[in-house]
Amino acid sequence: MLTPKQQELLRFIQVRLEQGGVSPSFEEMKEALDLKSKSGIHRLISALEERGFIRRLPNRARALEVVKLPDAMGRAAKPVTPVRAAPTPPQLVAANDVIEIPLHGRIAAGVPIEALEGRNMLSVPAALLGAGDHYALEVAGDSMVEAGILDGDFALIQRTEVAREGQIVVALIDDAEATLKYFRREGSRVRLDPANSAYQPQYYDPRQVRIQGKLAGLIRRYN
Repeated sequence: MLTPKQQELLRFIQVRLEQGGVSPSFEEMKEALDLKSKSGIHRLISALEERGFIRRLPNRARALEVVKLPDAMGRAAKPVTPVRAAPTPPQLVAANDVIEIPLHGRIAAGVPIEALEGRNMLSVPAALLGAGDHYALEVAGDSMVEAGILDGDFALIQRTEVAREGQIVVALIDDAEATLKYFRREGSRVRLDPANSAYQPQYYDPRQVRIQGKLAGLIRRYN
């Protein structure tokens, strides 16, 4: 079942697609639903995507298609013919749609340090994020340089408590310190691997490790 706001957004997207074949921008959706920030729109879109009502078309920031509509919107809950966004010249693609996600502080890509310490916000291009809830952490250290993750980068993290073998994750150790590493299992232990030959893998009892998210993207500042 969809919330009233989710239904309102789904109807707005469907109407805009039917009218012009182009999905609305985050700013247009924010104004239509009378929300204060684009982050609220991002959460609604992620919820609709997770429930299978809409789908994002790859490599295009504003390209959405409606996959199905619920009974509550006056139609049978069956697949509808997707209306794809018309091809847009590269210079007109709204890749600058931006949302704000929480910036929780610094995370070690070396020796674990405390994470989730701050409550600031970071503006992020919507095209960098997929479905789900996200937050950002500033990277401290050099143990992930061979994975292209440098000191001072902003790691964009999708919240999850489950990790697959080989994913780069935020791992909370002993509910006190967090680190950014490759997640692996070795026998009965959890192994957190760096991406720097100067560092050694870290081994933990599974009860010591709590997954707080997986790497979804990266933003780098150039001074």
